[in-house]
Amino acid sequence: MTTDPRRLAVLLAVHRAGGVLAAADVLRVTPSAVSQQIARLEAEEGVAVLDRGPRGATLTAAGRVLADAAERIEGELVEARKALAALGGELAGRVTVTGFQTALRAVVAPALATLAEHHPGVDLVVEERDATDALRRLREGDADVVLIERDEDADTHTPRGQRDVVLLEEPWRVVLPPQVAVPTQLSDLAGATWLESEPGTAAARALARVAAQVGTLTTRHVYYDFDVALALVAAGQGIGMLPALALQGDLPEGVTVATVPGLGSRRLVARHRATRHEPRPTVAAVVDELLASASALDLA
Repeated sequence: MTTDPRRLAVLLAVHRAGGVLAAADVLRVTPSAVSQQIARLEAEEGVAVLDRGPRGATLTAAGRVLADAAERIEGELVEARKALAALGGELAGRVTVTGFQTALRAVVAPALATLAEHHPGVDLVVEERDATDALRRLREGDADVVLIERDEDADTHTPRGQRDVVLLEEPWRVVLPPQVAVPTQLSDLAGATWLESEPGTAAARALARVAAQVGTLTTRHVYYDFDVALALVAAGQGIGMLPALALQGDLPEGVTVATVPGLGSRRLVARHRATRHEPRPTVAAVVDELLASASALDLA
């Protein structure tokens, strides 16, 4: 008997969503319809594909084999749609990109002109939002691409049904107040007062990584916006640790930027949905333009 790829797609949705109810929401069908498709798949293949428990459904060994096949089919369909779109000529449609200030300013804004030139039919909408809101909008289908940040040692887990594309890896730099000597190594700053970033940000994780190397750091003030950090540094309130993208514009008078070994780097990542129907060719084109924009940056 021939395996029905539509049932495989339902199995893959259950795996990605973590259960029948959640998969039904994603597929916009009733839970009973999902259960019926899974039951028919098990009957046709003669194997159990799901272990059902109080915390949801997980794949059996046989289910994993079939889900892997479903992912391969999904990938082939996405590539076929891209090829068909290319044959048809101009791409058209709205793409929403959501992100944070430095990424939107340094990467997205410069890409707008080239995107309009290369793909005039693509309507790019830019939204500045915090990470939690942006990722929620991606899950719910209200955003197509979300720009997120990661410190170099951050967890790289990507949710099922989504894909991460690294646009840029940029160095962290120390930003020094007036009259503070430029350090040659991290230990030179062990006794200094540092500005602390809001917990959960890449800057906060990076500062914790530095503290693990040189010992407990004295911190004062907490910032979220890099412009606030620069203003506090200029006021002599402490040392800042900022990514190169945040230092592209004019700096406050008296502030010095230094590169110190051991600071590490921050990654700028574009996250989009990766399912049977996505990314759409328009979304893939936007991600390509963002990659080109990021690669053109001079972070020296």
